[in-house]
Amino acid sequence: MIYSNEKVRRQDRLLDEMSAIKLLKVSEYGVLSMYSDEEGIYAVPVNHVWDGKDSLYFHCATEGKKLNIIDLNNSVTYCIIGETNVISKKLTSEYESIILEGKIFRNLPEEERMRALEMMLDKYSPEDKKVGMIYAEKSFNRTEI
Repeated sequence: MIYSNEKVRRQDRLLDEMSAIKLLKVSEYGVLSMYSDEEGIYAVPVNHVWDGKDSLYFHCATEGKKLNIIDLNNSVTYCIIGETNVISKKLTSEYESIILEGKIFRNLPEEERMRALEMMLDKYSPEDKKVGMIYAEKSFNRTEI
């Protein structure tokens, strides 16, 4: 992934790269936003897992509006918001956030999809990973990554 903030207006409020990476790793969810001429704008909260390199993975059902739009236009943004702090007397707020831009792909190879599900279990349910893997294998054909 490329860390780039050149177009951000408030350069004085940027997260440094290490803080942005930490937020990407530990955050529970973000908002995936997409657009197509046919379906319009659509934004939906989803959880994610990052492979530590250049891919984020999301899991969902194998059909629905989100996937319809992705099939029409795979350019997306993903916004994650971390800690927030309202500063009442200054009439402002501080908050951690990152916005990622990229392409989203479906129909990944089975091995990559299963690895993504395993990474999700490591992140969200590490103490239940064994039973989670059994569930992932049973529901694999009903799951899109």
